[in-house]
Amino acid sequence: MDRENEIWAKLRSIVDSDKEQDIVELGYVSHLKIKEGSVIFRLHLPVMDAQLRDQYQFFTEQVVKELPWVTSVTSILDKAPKSSSMELAFKGLNEVSHIIAVSSCKGGVGKSTVAVNLAMSLALDGHLVGLFDADIYGPSLPTMLGLSGPVKQTEAGLLSPAESHGVKVMSFGFTDGQYQSSPAVMRGPMVSQVVNQLISGTDWGVLDYLIVDMPPGTGDIQLTLTQMLPLSGAVVVTTPQKVSVDDVMKGIKMFQKLNVPILGIVENEQYFVCDGCDKRHFIFGPGYLDTIQKEVSSHFAIGMPLHPLLAECGDEGLPFVVKYPSHEVSQLYRQLSLEMVNAVTAESGEGSQYPMLLFEPGKGLELTKEAGVAPLLISPRDLRLKCQCAHCVNEFTGDALLKPETIPQDIEPLALKPIGRYAIGVSWSDGHSSIYPFSYLNFL
Repeated sequence: MDRENEIWAKLRSIVDSDKEQDIVELGYVSHLKIKEGSVIFRLHLPVMDAQLRDQYQFFTEQVVKELPWVTSVTSILDKAPKSSSMELAFKGLNEVSHIIAVSSCKGGVGKSTVAVNLAMSLALDGHLVGLFDADIYGPSLPTMLGLSGPVKQTEAGLLSPAESHGVKVMSFGFTDGQYQSSPAVMRGPMVSQVVNQLISGTDWGVLDYLIVDMPPGTGDIQLTLTQMLPLSGAVVVTTPQKVSVDDVMKGIKMFQKLNVPILGIVENEQYFVCDGCDKRHFIFGPGYLDTIQKEVSSHFAIGMPLHPLLAECGDEGLPFVVKYPSHEVSQLYRQLSLEMVNAVTAESGEGSQYPMLLFEPGKGLELTKEAGVAPLLISPRDLRLKCQCAHCVNEFTGDALLKPETIPQDIEPLALKPIGRYAIGVSWSDGHSSIYPFSYLNFL
């Protein structure tokens, strides 16, 4: 009973802002079951589009997964209560066309400077742009844009973003919530929850591009955002030093593993132009820009100079491309924005076909690998036995941990849902949840 109460308490943290009641009070959760560390419950969601439904289901499961004893969570979508006309608060991203991550596994490479000036350049070129600061421990956009909070809420209960030179902006630094006083001591799952609430609970409206200024590393926040958001691609920022490149390659491999296209590489602080001789000095060495681009096959690679006015503008709270629109560095940022737009268009035009998995009761699972090819029929039990998670396969030796005799012959999938751009998630009737990467499904 104590564990059940813990789960209900977690679910009560999700509040419908229109009704000003939590989802448990409103009856949107039912049939809660606990079997050892596995949790199953039903979600009674109102009519909504598929993207919003998937975001809400993902977030609800993540809240329960924060409990240390929980090993798996399965939420089963069910009919909405007849009295419900509620639209849930995770609708802020519905009218965003493209979400772009600006990322670097290495801290201190000028990633936020690139994100800010890229977003401003896109706006100057006539695009509708938003900018999200995903760094909870050290939000930098309030300082770099000269903005302060707290932000207000709309009538629909969404956060109303701040605005800077035509760009909509949201950062943890603008909030006045219960976590604001002590962000440095938040654990990973709590940080991920706050990031989810901020990005999907902000009223972004119609946007061509939402630029996400990612925090350093490849941990909980980065994985959660990459799994939750349909990223159109990533712009990766590095500096010429090998110690930076080594770390940045780890971030690139994370995106590649999750099937997020690497749109381009920015080598920041590539050179310095001396006032006395107007010559480019590569003070950190020749760099590795060409090597990285060849290795990852990005659409573009751009080198940015080390310039004292960039730091000055960041401290002043006025973006460089806004203050000095005709400067040579601003023209490089305008080139960066144009290259990124072209890369997104190229990726969208490739028409990549991801595997599709459908369940036909009494027939089995139908796996469609590519358009025009007859689907492959798979037994649900066979696919369950192929689960590669840490509970089923030893991560170090590759030996199977799952005993076939423990899997029921009549096992069925309760829910199938996309995981970012790289996998399909399956919730099974035995309480287990599996993730099957597209690359793995294509080999079946």
